[in-house]
Amino acid sequence: MQLYSYIKGEIENGSIKKGERLPSKKSLSAHLKISTVTVETAYSQLMAEGYISSKPGSGYYAEGFEEEETVENILKNESFCSENEPILYDFRTNRIDTSDFPFSAWAKLSREVLSERSEGLLNACHPQGIMQLRTAIADYLRDFRGMNVSPEQIVIGAGTEYLTGLIIQLLGRDNAYGVENPGYGKVYEIFSANTSRVFPVPMDEKGASAEYIAGFGINVIHVTPSHHFPLGIVMPVSRRQELLKWAYSKDDRYIIEDDYDSEFRYIGRPIPALQSMDKNNRVIYINTFTKTIAPSMRISYMVLPMSLLSKFRSKLGFYSCTVPVFEQLTLARFMEKGHFERHINRMKKIYRSRRDILVKKISEGRLGEIVSISGCDAGMHMLLTVSNGMKQNELVSSAAKNGAKVYSLSEYYSFPVADIPENTVVAGFSGLIGRDLIKGAEALEKAWL
Repeated sequence: MQLYSYIKGEIENGSIKKGERLPSKKSLSAHLKISTVTVETAYSQLMAEGYISSKPGSGYYAEGFEEEETVENILKNESFCSENEPILYDFRTNRIDTSDFPFSAWAKLSREVLSERSEGLLNACHPQGIMQLRTAIADYLRDFRGMNVSPEQIVIGAGTEYLTGLIIQLLGRDNAYGVENPGYGKVYEIFSANTSRVFPVPMDEKGASAEYIAGFGINVIHVTPSHHFPLGIVMPVSRRQELLKWAYSKDDRYIIEDDYDSEFRYIGRPIPALQSMDKNNRVIYINTFTKTIAPSMRISYMVLPMSLLSKFRSKLGFYSCTVPVFEQLTLARFMEKGHFERHINRMKKIYRSRRDILVKKISEGRLGEIVSISGCDAGMHMLLTVSNGMKQNELVSSAAKNGAKVYSLSEYYSFPVADIPENTVVAGFSGLIGRDLIKGAEALEKAWL
């Protein structure tokens, strides 16, 4: 830990420059009079977090590192524009930062795929996707989500919207489907477009209400247990067990687990997937690369229970895979060579920094007297509950007049309810750099005070 912390600090403060070669494990262990295994462990952790990289036959090299964004650094280094400058600070929740994507690594892997697999690129692949990518995903889920799944269970598709439509066809359009309320609006729209039997599932402090589900005749429910959108609730084990018990009580009941941003958790270890607790094949797991890599990366996947696999192949096996083989092969290599893991670690650090900037600016400034922050232990957004006498529409409109765009919590209710919080808005932080987060918070301060 001492060696890891020291090298990490030297890279962060710029003493070790990008591309600079680190000592070999053998020479460093001899110099410090410590075990080679100790050096190897420290180097492995630094590689996992993206601070260094390894070149076979050459050694270890420092990766580039930008100075961490903090309120102090931004105030010190940035000159702010005039207060009258018409800039909109959009606190969108569906925006990610693509500027740190490892384009050079992706381009290199793309060239390798083109040169080595030129013939295979032109042929149709298995309806569930190429085995190489499904294997890479299964390995990732085992190592990082605690899920013991087979590549045979995985289905690749162009976006979760497409895969959700397949699930509805697989389970039957005549089923009664439940969606979280509030929730991601597109989920409700997808279910409504595919079946007329869609029902709201109210939320409490533990997530989707299991008692309500049991009493309303729902037999398939879509949930986001690891980090609910937009409330930010992490479903506790007790509620997860209640949902599984509900699903096990009848043969036609299933849970669709949407794990859309589980990679970005900033406090404690990642929350285990609900699927990893399922012993009776009742959880259909679904995830996407649009949040972790780029919105244009329309590659998503679902993990079917073994009990549904033969039914899927017989009923929907005629569908062709909707993701090009070239993209699948490139992504598979991206994951196999550790680029995906390093990219996740790098982006988690960036998003954590941006979250901390916004939280600090709000809580330690004048807004701290009237704003309560919640739901930001994970993901890319937070809830702001404002106690200044304004209602949601007033909060949103006054912010817009001062150059900042936040979103009313009521927008995320697909079904009307009587007890929607009247003074809560949703603010995303992943798509704004530190300077703009500070300016946006100052605009909110002016609007709400």
